Amino acid sequence: IKDKKIDFNYKYKFNDSKEIRVIFKFKKILTNMSYMFCGCSSLKSINFSLFKTNNINNMKGMFKNCISLKSLDLSSFNTNNVNNMSYMFNNCSALKSLDLSSFNTSNVYDMSNMFNNCSSLKSINLSSSFNTSNVYVMRNMFNYCCSLENIDLSSFKTRNVNNMSYMFNNCSSLKTLNLQSFNTRNVNDMSFMFNFCSSLENIDLSSFNTYKVNNMSTMFNNCPSIKSLDLSSFNTNNVKDMSYMFYGCCSLQLLNISLFNTSNINNMNYIFDNCFLLQKDSIIINNKRDNI
Repeated sequence: IKDKKIDFNYKYKFNDSKEIRVIFKFKKILTNMSYMFCGCSSLKSINFSLFKTNNINNMKGMFKNCISLKSLDLSSFNTNNVNNMSYMFNNCSALKSLDLSSFNTSNVYDMSNMFNNCSSLKSINLSSSFNTSNVYVMRNMFNYCCSLENIDLSSFKTRNVNNMSYMFNNCSSLKTLNLQSFNTRNVNDMSFMFNFCSSLENIDLSSFNTYKVNNMSTMFNNCPSIKSLDLSSFNTNNVKDMSYMFYGCCSLQLLNISLFNTSNINNMNYIFDNCFLLQKDSIIINNKRDNI
Protein backbone atom coordinates (compact mmCIF):
# COMPACT_ATOMS: atom_id res chain seq x y z
CA ILE A 1 0.00 0.00 0.00
CA LYS A 2 1.63 3.17 -1.16
CA ASP A 3 -0.50 5.62 0.85
CA LYS A 4 1.34 5.98 4.16
CA LYS A 5 -1.65 7.71 5.72
CA ILE A 6 -3.70 4.52 5.62
CA ASP A 7 -3.49 2.56 8.90
CA PHE A 8 -4.28 -1.13 8.96
CA ASN A 9 -4.08 -4.06 11.35
CA TYR A 10 -3.48 -7.57 10.17
CA LYS A 11 -3.22 -11.09 11.44
CA TYR A 12 -2.13 -14.22 9.69
CA LYS A 13 -2.18 -17.93 10.28
CA PHE A 14 -1.00 -21.01 8.48
CA ASN A 15 -3.25 -24.04 8.01
CA ASP A 16 -2.41 -27.43 6.57
CA SER A 17 -2.51 -26.07 3.01
CA LYS A 18 -0.07 -23.30 3.90
CA GLU A 19 -2.74 -20.74 3.23
CA ILE A 20 -2.20 -17.23 4.54
CA ARG A 21 -5.16 -15.27 5.83
CA VAL A 22 -4.80 -11.52 6.03
CA ILE A 23 -7.47 -9.21 7.46
CA PHE A 24 -7.20 -5.50 6.66
CA LYS A 25 -9.04 -2.87 8.69
CA PHE A 26 -8.79 0.52 7.02
CA LYS A 27 -9.39 3.81 8.78
CA LYS A 28 -9.83 5.51 5.42
CA ILE A 29 -11.89 4.50 2.44
CA LEU A 30 -9.81 2.45 0.02
CA THR A 31 -10.20 3.60 -3.61
CA ASN A 32 -7.19 2.04 -5.36
CA MET A 33 -6.54 -1.66 -5.96
CA SER A 34 -4.08 -1.23 -8.83
CA TYR A 35 -1.39 -3.95 -8.91
CA MET A 36 -2.84 -5.42 -5.71
CA PHE A 37 -1.90 -9.04 -6.52
CA CYS A 38 0.66 -8.21 -9.21
CA GLY A 39 3.51 -10.72 -9.35
CA CYS A 40 1.86 -13.28 -7.05
CA SER A 41 3.16 -15.96 -9.37
CA SER A 42 2.31 -18.97 -7.15
CA LEU A 43 -1.22 -17.85 -6.27
CA LYS A 44 -3.79 -20.39 -7.53
CA SER A 45 -7.08 -19.08 -6.11
CA ILE A 46 -8.53 -16.11 -4.23
CA ASN A 47 -11.70 -15.86 -2.15
CA PHE A 48 -13.34 -12.46 -2.61
CA SER A 49 -16.47 -13.12 -0.55
CA LEU A 50 -15.62 -10.37 1.97
CA PHE A 51 -14.30 -7.86 -0.56
CA LYS A 52 -16.14 -4.56 -0.89
CA THR A 53 -15.18 -2.75 -4.07
CA ASN A 54 -17.92 -0.11 -4.15
CA ASN A 55 -15.47 2.77 -3.83
CA ILE A 56 -12.67 1.42 -5.98
CA ASN A 57 -11.78 3.54 -9.01
CA ASN A 58 -8.57 1.85 -10.16
CA MET A 59 -8.01 -1.86 -10.89
CA LYS A 60 -5.04 -1.43 -13.23
CA GLY A 61 -2.75 -4.48 -13.18
CA MET A 62 -4.72 -5.97 -10.29
CA PHE A 63 -3.92 -9.60 -11.23
CA LYS A 64 -0.94 -8.90 -13.51
CA ASN A 65 1.55 -11.78 -13.72
CA CYS A 66 -0.55 -14.13 -11.58
CA ILE A 67 0.68 -16.92 -13.82
CA SER A 68 -0.61 -19.80 -11.66
CA LEU A 69 -4.12 -18.43 -11.11
CA LYS A 70 -6.48 -21.03 -12.57
CA SER A 71 -9.87 -19.58 -11.63
CA LEU A 72 -11.41 -16.30 -10.51
CA ASP A 73 -14.88 -15.70 -9.12
CA LEU A 74 -15.45 -11.96 -9.48
CA SER A 75 -19.25 -12.05 -9.20
CA SER A 76 -19.13 -10.08 -5.94
CA PHE A 77 -17.20 -7.19 -7.51
CA ASN A 78 -18.91 -3.82 -7.75
CA THR A 79 -17.07 -1.97 -10.51
CA ASN A 80 -19.45 0.99 -10.86
CA ASN A 81 -16.74 3.52 -10.05
CA VAL A 82 -13.76 1.88 -11.72
CA ASN A 83 -12.17 3.97 -14.49
CA ASN A 84 -8.99 2.00 -15.24
CA MET A 85 -8.84 -1.74 -16.03
CA SER A 86 -5.67 -1.72 -18.14
CA TYR A 87 -3.37 -4.71 -17.55
CA MET A 88 -5.97 -6.10 -15.13
CA PHE A 89 -5.50 -9.77 -16.14
CA ASN A 90 -2.23 -9.26 -18.02
CA ASN A 91 -0.20 -12.49 -18.24
CA CYS A 92 -2.71 -14.59 -16.29
CA SER A 93 -1.54 -17.43 -18.49
CA ALA A 94 -3.23 -20.28 -16.56
CA LEU A 95 -6.78 -18.86 -16.58
CA LYS A 96 -9.07 -20.94 -18.79
CA SER A 97 -12.31 -19.00 -18.42
CA LEU A 98 -13.54 -15.63 -17.17
CA ASP A 99 -17.08 -14.53 -16.37
CA LEU A 100 -17.29 -10.76 -16.25
CA SER A 101 -21.05 -10.59 -16.77
CA SER A 102 -21.47 -8.79 -13.43
CA PHE A 103 -19.02 -6.03 -14.37
CA ASN A 104 -20.33 -2.50 -14.89
CA THR A 105 -17.65 -0.80 -16.97
CA SER A 106 -19.52 2.35 -17.95
CA ASN A 107 -16.84 4.59 -16.38
CA VAL A 108 -13.78 2.73 -17.63
CA TYR A 109 -11.60 4.71 -20.05
CA ASP A 110 -8.59 2.38 -20.43
CA MET A 111 -8.74 -1.33 -21.32
CA SER A 112 -5.32 -1.63 -22.94
CA ASN A 113 -3.58 -4.96 -22.26
CA MET A 114 -6.57 -6.02 -20.16
CA PHE A 115 -6.36 -9.71 -21.22
CA ASN A 116 -2.90 -9.56 -22.76
CA ASN A 117 -1.19 -12.97 -22.86
CA CYS A 118 -4.05 -14.87 -21.23
CA SER A 119 -2.77 -17.71 -23.37
CA SER A 120 -4.94 -20.47 -21.83
CA LEU A 121 -8.18 -18.49 -21.87
CA LYS A 122 -10.76 -20.42 -23.93
CA SER A 123 -13.93 -18.53 -23.05
CA ILE A 124 -14.84 -15.11 -21.73
CA ASN A 125 -18.27 -13.76 -20.87
CA LEU A 126 -18.61 -10.08 -21.72
CA SER A 127 -22.34 -9.46 -21.38
CA SER A 128 -24.32 -6.30 -22.08
CA SER A 129 -23.16 -4.86 -18.75
CA PHE A 130 -19.65 -4.70 -20.18
CA ASN A 131 -20.04 -1.13 -21.37
CA THR A 132 -17.14 0.30 -23.39
CA SER A 133 -18.72 3.60 -24.42
CA ASN A 134 -16.09 5.66 -22.57
CA VAL A 135 -13.05 3.56 -23.41
CA TYR A 136 -10.46 5.39 -25.51
CA VAL A 137 -7.72 2.77 -25.81
CA MET A 138 -8.02 -0.97 -26.56
CA ARG A 139 -4.43 -1.56 -27.63
CA ASN A 140 -3.30 -5.16 -26.91
CA MET A 141 -6.66 -5.89 -25.30
CA PHE A 142 -6.81 -9.57 -26.37
CA ASN A 143 -3.19 -9.81 -27.50
CA TYR A 144 -1.88 -13.41 -27.38
CA CYS A 145 -5.19 -14.91 -26.24
CA CYS A 146 -4.15 -17.80 -28.42
CA SER A 147 -6.62 -20.35 -26.95
CA LEU A 148 -9.69 -18.12 -27.26
CA GLU A 149 -12.16 -19.88 -29.54
CA ASN A 150 -15.21 -17.59 -29.34
CA ILE A 151 -15.83 -14.05 -28.23
CA ASP A 152 -19.05 -12.05 -28.29
CA LEU A 153 -18.31 -8.35 -28.72
CA SER A 154 -21.83 -7.31 -29.69
CA SER A 155 -22.14 -5.11 -26.59
CA PHE A 156 -19.00 -3.13 -27.45
CA LYS A 157 -19.39 0.59 -28.08
CA THR A 158 -16.17 1.91 -29.53
CA ARG A 159 -16.98 5.43 -30.69
CA ASN A 160 -14.31 6.98 -28.42
CA VAL A 161 -11.54 4.46 -29.03
CA ASN A 162 -8.46 5.89 -30.75
CA ASN A 163 -6.10 2.91 -30.62
CA MET A 164 -6.90 -0.68 -31.63
CA SER A 165 -3.37 -1.79 -32.52
CA TYR A 166 -2.55 -5.40 -31.57
CA MET A 167 -6.11 -5.79 -30.30
CA PHE A 168 -6.50 -9.40 -31.53
CA ASN A 169 -2.84 -10.06 -32.28
CA ASN A 170 -2.06 -13.80 -32.12
CA CYS A 171 -5.63 -14.86 -31.34
CA SER A 172 -4.73 -17.94 -33.31
CA SER A 173 -7.76 -20.07 -32.34
CA LEU A 174 -10.46 -17.59 -33.35
CA LYS A 175 -12.31 -18.75 -36.48
CA THR A 176 -14.76 -15.90 -36.80
CA LEU A 177 -15.14 -12.34 -35.55
CA ASN A 178 -18.29 -10.24 -35.70
CA LEU A 179 -17.34 -6.59 -35.30
CA GLN A 180 -20.51 -5.07 -36.72
CA SER A 181 -21.11 -3.16 -33.49
CA PHE A 182 -17.73 -1.42 -33.81
CA ASN A 183 -17.66 2.30 -34.49
CA THR A 184 -14.10 3.15 -35.48
CA ARG A 185 -14.55 6.79 -36.46
CA ASN A 186 -11.86 7.99 -34.02
CA VAL A 187 -9.35 5.17 -34.38
CA ASN A 188 -5.96 6.27 -35.71
CA ASP A 189 -3.95 3.06 -35.29
CA MET A 190 -5.00 -0.41 -36.53
CA SER A 191 -1.51 -1.85 -36.95
CA PHE A 192 -1.13 -5.56 -36.09
CA MET A 193 -4.85 -5.64 -35.24
CA PHE A 194 -5.44 -9.17 -36.63
CA ASN A 195 -1.80 -10.21 -36.98
CA PHE A 196 -1.35 -14.01 -36.80
CA CYS A 197 -5.05 -14.75 -36.42
CA SER A 198 -4.13 -17.95 -38.20
CA SER A 199 -7.52 -19.72 -37.84
CA LEU A 200 -9.65 -16.71 -38.76
CA GLU A 201 -11.87 -17.60 -41.72
CA ASN A 202 -14.58 -14.92 -41.63
CA ILE A 203 -14.53 -11.32 -40.53
CA ASP A 204 -17.11 -8.61 -41.19
CA LEU A 205 -15.57 -5.13 -41.25
CA SER A 206 -18.40 -3.40 -43.08
CA SER A 207 -19.06 -1.05 -40.15
CA PHE A 208 -15.45 0.21 -40.03
CA ASN A 209 -14.81 3.90 -40.58
CA THR A 210 -11.09 4.28 -41.22
CA TYR A 211 -10.93 7.94 -42.19
CA LYS A 212 -8.62 8.86 -39.27
CA VAL A 213 -6.43 5.77 -39.42
CA ASN A 214 -2.79 6.49 -40.24
CA ASN A 215 -1.27 3.07 -39.60
CA MET A 216 -2.49 -0.23 -41.09
CA SER A 217 0.86 -2.00 -41.15
CA THR A 218 0.74 -5.77 -40.55
CA MET A 219 -3.01 -5.50 -40.01
CA PHE A 220 -3.87 -8.91 -41.55
CA ASN A 221 -0.34 -10.30 -41.56
CA ASN A 222 -0.26 -14.12 -41.60
CA CYS A 223 -3.99 -14.76 -41.65
CA PRO A 224 -3.66 -17.87 -43.85
CA SER A 225 -7.28 -19.05 -43.47
CA ILE A 226 -9.02 -15.97 -44.89
CA LYS A 227 -10.19 -16.53 -48.48
CA SER A 228 -11.89 -13.19 -49.10
CA LEU A 229 -11.80 -9.73 -47.59
CA ASP A 230 -14.29 -6.96 -48.25
CA LEU A 231 -12.64 -3.69 -47.28
CA SER A 232 -14.89 -1.61 -49.52
CA SER A 233 -15.77 0.62 -46.57
CA PHE A 234 -12.13 1.48 -45.90
CA ASN A 235 -11.05 5.05 -46.52
CA THR A 236 -7.26 5.22 -46.56
CA ASN A 237 -6.74 8.91 -47.32
CA ASN A 238 -4.70 9.44 -44.15
CA VAL A 239 -2.87 6.13 -44.02
CA LYS A 240 0.93 6.43 -44.08
CA ASP A 241 1.98 2.82 -43.53
CA MET A 242 0.57 -0.33 -45.18
CA SER A 243 3.68 -2.47 -44.98
CA TYR A 244 3.01 -6.20 -44.51
CA MET A 245 -0.73 -5.46 -44.46
CA PHE A 246 -1.73 -8.72 -46.22
CA TYR A 247 1.59 -10.52 -45.93
CA GLY A 248 1.19 -14.30 -45.69
CA CYS A 249 -2.54 -14.34 -46.48
CA CYS A 250 -1.82 -17.40 -48.59
CA SER A 251 -5.48 -18.45 -49.06
CA LEU A 252 -6.75 -15.00 -50.01
CA GLN A 253 -8.48 -15.17 -53.39
CA LEU A 254 -10.68 -12.06 -53.46
CA LEU A 255 -9.89 -8.63 -52.03
CA ASN A 256 -12.16 -5.59 -52.29
CA ILE A 257 -10.24 -2.38 -51.63
CA SER A 258 -12.35 -0.19 -53.89
CA LEU A 259 -11.92 2.98 -51.79
CA PHE A 260 -8.20 2.62 -51.20
CA ASN A 261 -6.20 5.78 -51.78
CA THR A 262 -2.47 5.14 -51.71
CA SER A 263 -1.30 8.64 -52.63
CA ASN A 264 -0.16 9.53 -49.09
CA ILE A 265 1.36 6.20 -48.17
CA ASN A 266 5.11 6.19 -47.60
CA ASN A 267 5.54 2.48 -46.82
CA MET A 268 3.94 -0.37 -48.77
CA ASN A 269 6.76 -2.87 -48.34
CA TYR A 270 5.74 -6.53 -48.68
CA ILE A 271 2.04 -5.62 -48.68
CA PHE A 272 1.01 -8.68 -50.77
CA ASP A 273 4.01 -10.96 -50.24
CA ASN A 274 3.16 -14.66 -49.95
CA CYS A 275 -0.42 -14.07 -51.11
CA PHE A 276 0.03 -17.01 -53.46
CA LEU A 277 -3.60 -17.28 -54.68
CA LEU A 278 -4.26 -13.58 -55.11
CA GLN A 279 -4.16 -12.65 -58.80
CA LYS A 280 -4.20 -9.17 -60.27
CA ASP A 281 -7.79 -9.64 -61.46
CA SER A 282 -8.88 -10.65 -57.93
CA ILE A 283 -8.18 -7.24 -56.41
CA ILE A 284 -11.05 -4.80 -56.75
CA ILE A 285 -9.97 -1.16 -56.95
CA ASN A 286 -12.35 1.64 -57.88
CA ASN A 287 -14.98 -1.04 -58.50
CA LYS A 288 -12.75 -2.69 -61.07
CA ARG A 289 -10.62 -5.79 -60.82
CA ASP A 290 -7.02 -4.74 -61.11
CA ASN A 291 -3.71 -4.60 -59.30
CA ILE A 292 -2.16 -1.70 -57.40
